[in-house]
Amino acid sequence: MNTSLCVSLCAALALIACSAEKPRGTITIDGSDTVYPLTKAMADAFRQANPGVQVNVAFSGTGGGFRKFCAGQVDIEDASRPIKAAEAEQCLRQNVEYIELAMAFDSLSVVVNPENNFVNCLTVQELKSIWQPSAEGTINNWHQIRASFPDRPLNLFGPGRDNGTFDYFTAAVVGTESSSRSDYQQSTDYTVVERGIAADPNALGYFGYAYYQANQSRLKLIAVDSGRGCVTPSAQSVADRTYHPLSRPLLLYINKAAADRPAIKAFVHFYLSPESTVNVTKIGYVPLPTASLAEQTQRFDEGVLGSGLGGHGSVLGLNLDWSNPEDQEKVKNELLQ
Repeated sequence: MNTSLCVSLCAALALIACSAEKPRGTITIDGSDTVYPLTKAMADAFRQANPGVQVNVAFSGTGGGFRKFCAGQVDIEDASRPIKAAEAEQCLRQNVEYIELAMAFDSLSVVVNPENNFVNCLTVQELKSIWQPSAEGTINNWHQIRASFPDRPLNLFGPGRDNGTFDYFTAAVVGTESSSRSDYQQSTDYTVVERGIAADPNALGYFGYAYYQANQSRLKLIAVDSGRGCVTPSAQSVADRTYHPLSRPLLLYINKAAADRPAIKAFVHFYLSPESTVNVTKIGYVPLPTASLAEQTQRFDEGVLGSGLGGHGSVLGLNLDWSNPEDQEKVKNELLQ
């Protein structure tokens, strides 16, 4: 065999070997609107390095996503709250085992229209008076919230009941998960909520921080006072636990039956890598510490099944260092009863 042919064959074999190392296949993901922008960014970045993997990312709300996930219709569930006991039972009935992974923190954000020049901060009690079920058909004017506010209509916008954000907000603010007035403009698509607030000078609403960050020129962020002064959501106020009680973990649930596929393994490792935290920050969320990311990667690699949060849907005031067993126990003690 001549030298040039040998070199060509060696190069071809090397190329084949290199290509064989790259994962191939399709990954299906559904769930939280809050997590969607982050997972979409992760999927786009992952595909650049792994063109043989097709990552299909959709959103139907955390609750809607869990229905698909527990029916075995998707590989990964994006969740803005932990799995509920009823959802865990649904997965059990369908023989769907899962691995629960935390991967970032969100600061759930209260926003108004930029033309609103009279409100910069609301107390948790004021938010409760607005959103509790007894406010339906009764609290419909800004002046009813605070005497210094003008006599103007109060028009509310927010996520629907399939959204984990709805579950978390009602638990943290109203005091009972899924307990809320229903006479407001609601949608599982946060872009609809954002557009509604941006078009209405009398509007008030809430959703994940990423949707505020992406539309800062069209929205005004409101600080929240839980008894220690007015605090706005930010990476710092989430990290130091002062943005209370609207800080929360963002989660991934991996179908155990899919976890051994090379494409899934590669994607989860990419998602939890310290290098990928740039995507978390860019979208507007707060990365887990490097040690916590390593602990979550180990949890995935060891195939630890079930929820570490007891099957409850929402956690109050959760800022969890997943590498710290004492923090994990503390969180379990803070879970809603």
